[in-house]
Amino acid sequence: MNRFKTSKFKNTTPRIAKKDEWISDVSAGSFSSQGNRIKASSKLVAFNTDQAGGGLVGLTSVTPGSNGQRTVAQISCHADLVTDMDFSPFDAGLLATCSADEMVKLWHLCDPEQEQPSSPEVTLRPGQGRLELLHFHPTSSGLLAVGAARSPLIWDTSRQDAPLAALEQHGDQLHSLSWKQDGSLLASSSKDKMLRVFDPRAQLTPVQSAKSLQNNKDSRILWAKDDLLVTTGFDMMRGREVRLWDSRKLSSSVNSVSLSSSSGIVIPLFDEDTGLLLLSGMGDSGIDCFEVSSSEPFLSQVSHCLTDNSTRGVAMVPKTALDVMSCEVMRVLQLTNSCIVPISYQVPRKHSGQEFHEDLYPDTVGTTPAMSAEEWWQGGNQQVEKVSLHPDKRPKPAAKQTPGKKESDQPRGCSTSSSPLTTPSSSSSAAPSRSPSSTSGLSSGFVPSPSQSSKNIQSLLGTASKFRHIQGVVMHRDTHITNIRNLNLTTPGECDGFCVNSQRVAVPLAISGGQIAVFERSEPGRLPDTALPTIQNSVNVADMCWDPFDPHTLAVAGEDAKIRVWRVPKGGLKETITDPELIVQGHTEKIYSIKYHPLASGLLVSSSYDLTVRLWNLETGEQVRLLTGHQDQVFGMAWSPDGKLLATVCKDGKVRIYDPRKSTAPVQEGAGPEGHRGARVVWVCEGKYLLVSGFDSRSERGVYLFSAEALSSGPIASTFVNVSPSTLIPFYDPDTRVVILTGKGDTRVYVYELVPEDPYFIECSSFNSSEPHKGLVFLPKTECNVRDVEIAVGLMLTKTSIEPVAFRVPRVKKEFFQDDVYTDTAVWWEPALAASAWLSGSNGQHRKISLKPKDMTPVSEAPKEAPVRKYLPSSVYLEEKTDEQKKDEVSRSLCGPVAHL
Repeated sequence: MNRFKTSKFKNTTPRIAKKDEWISDVSAGSFSSQGNRIKASSKLVAFNTDQAGGGLVGLTSVTPGSNGQRTVAQISCHADLVTDMDFSPFDAGLLATCSADEMVKLWHLCDPEQEQPSSPEVTLRPGQGRLELLHFHPTSSGLLAVGAARSPLIWDTSRQDAPLAALEQHGDQLHSLSWKQDGSLLASSSKDKMLRVFDPRAQLTPVQSAKSLQNNKDSRILWAKDDLLVTTGFDMMRGREVRLWDSRKLSSSVNSVSLSSSSGIVIPLFDEDTGLLLLSGMGDSGIDCFEVSSSEPFLSQVSHCLTDNSTRGVAMVPKTALDVMSCEVMRVLQLTNSCIVPISYQVPRKHSGQEFHEDLYPDTVGTTPAMSAEEWWQGGNQQVEKVSLHPDKRPKPAAKQTPGKKESDQPRGCSTSSSPLTTPSSSSSAAPSRSPSSTSGLSSGFVPSPSQSSKNIQSLLGTASKFRHIQGVVMHRDTHITNIRNLNLTTPGECDGFCVNSQRVAVPLAISGGQIAVFERSEPGRLPDTALPTIQNSVNVADMCWDPFDPHTLAVAGEDAKIRVWRVPKGGLKETITDPELIVQGHTEKIYSIKYHPLASGLLVSSSYDLTVRLWNLETGEQVRLLTGHQDQVFGMAWSPDGKLLATVCKDGKVRIYDPRKSTAPVQEGAGPEGHRGARVVWVCEGKYLLVSGFDSRSERGVYLFSAEALSSGPIASTFVNVSPSTLIPFYDPDTRVVILTGKGDTRVYVYELVPEDPYFIECSSFNSSEPHKGLVFLPKTECNVRDVEIAVGLMLTKTSIEPVAFRVPRVKKEFFQDDVYTDTAVWWEPALAASAWLSGSNGQHRKISLKPKDMTPVSEAPKEAPVRKYLPSSVYLEEKTDEQKKDEVSRSLCGPVAHL
């Protein structure tokens, strides 16, 4: 466009959708991040929410359903704030997210009405701190630009171990990144006021750079047409402005326009086909539209749209989703605090709605990648093939996508057989500069490296788990205990937060005197607003646990280094109890945790800040053993299944095994998790292994498996979960070898099946709660409903309620007892021997019982169904008659006339 030529888009008019077309059920919130807060593909819309500290991403559809409404779903993506997200230009269902938890995750999303995947397809761990930005490459599949604190990274997502390139460090915080439309260059803006243009394949330093920004406040950069760059930011007087730059000469801008005064950064969106630039300020209630030209006047204002709500984020819908018959040339989605508002930009034309106006719609970029990430890295410059927007020329969406063919523009289902991150021509090519990660998962559909293919395929075929599709379900509200008040939410990290047995629940309260509420599980419902009878422990509670052999006995460790043993009357607390049955004292400092012995009655172990572990005989009230050797805080303790050994994990980085009856020093010792935030330990696989949850040196939560016979050899396997401050608390079911992990304050519960051979950890479906829970403690196996194939039932503590959660295995023949799931279980509620007998050297074991109800038949004995004939004779399909039918007809025809006479 020039000053003498009239633009066809000069009269482009914004039209705000009617309120009944807005997307409601949105809670956007306000976060500090560099992303646009909302992104759209041709089918899906993803946006930030204020749930779970910003770790959840909202999901809805671009177009409403048949009822005119849109479903809004939520996905638990990260343990911390989701700072940015981007949809793949080649797959409408592939979303990349990055977070303050220092990870990038790639998700294959379904339609919002369907159940979303519980785990990402790929996880990248750059290890450079909080991540702020990410952008898919415009021409190559599986290529990402990731913005860390000060450095842009170029990442081939099919090779997860390291980036292809780590570009030059910026002098200060990275504000924004943008790929040029042809994919050759990457531009950045930074708090150091510099604009930089990188050619990542040529050099790690910028090919163009200049200190051009006037203010170090937030800025954005975006490629416009040809070699032009658009930046938004603040001038020297802190007024907002938009500038146009020639990327070949960044020392001075080509043009600039001052915008309305406000403190919110202006988000730019550019449409290459029309040359229209949209500018929306964070916190503003208006959106400006400019037309960009490569000659004067460069920036010409087209419209100003005044909206009803303040902007929290803004996204542009891809061209393939526009209503071209209505002359819609752009559509943006304005994210507000409580809704998403679609705004359509239309060019007024005669016969709008009846004719396709080709002059408004040049061929646009298609959805088939021009090349793979490897081909681009090796110097390829192929461009994405353009497609027509004419309704009659658009390809019909395929009913089923075949690997190796053109990728569909529809969101993929929850399981895929092909990946948009690789192209058929590149799936077997070698890496140009990096070796692939040995931990990449095949379940994602991402093509592995040739060196790993056979191993991963073998792993895939050999590690199927019957618990893979386990489902966590919050039970009916009638089973909840609600209206809990004054809950203590600051229990020590070594405490589970509360404790349960088959009859009752003990919960510490934030009331002076270390009070503990006890609720009967047989009396669910809403608690009265009046004061409840409690156990008055006198001092704050450090840890507590029920006697496994007596549901009325509760041991409580206090901050005064004493252990008090309380007796709860039959039927529950009817009045406040102030006098314990027993007080044992020996520790010189605050106690960390306490554990009852699994086999011997009246035997309790405790750990303390005095760096000792002490064994108590509660039958006599005496200390019977004092275990030494810890150099720092003891994070966790666990008895072996046979009750002979005690394992501990310590802040000094060591895992230790004690035989308390033979020695006060550890009999084995090995290096544990590197992190010092916290850890837990539990015996697994018939006591042959130790499972330790903890943190690595980068504060990432992980789970480590040790051989109990060779602690000094270190972990034989490990798997990492995410970055979060709370320690993963493991629950292990010895009957199924399933371990369930979650941390206090988490919304996600992780499930793994453990096997005593490679790969050791088999990940199963996880469970997501609607809000962060304060603890999850499991009930005895006998509380599971075998008719619903429940393998574990836990109680989830929230701010005001206790909610049962059942973990069920989906089965078809639920009328039969699933004897492949339910092995005989230990009668753990009966002691195998007394404390004195154990101390004198005796051992015992629990007897076992079957969980099978008398009226159920084992599924292994179920009658086999008679085979059903699947195919009828061909004569039925061909409508031909058999020889017998033909003879019968001839006979009837001959006899017919005779009968008539």
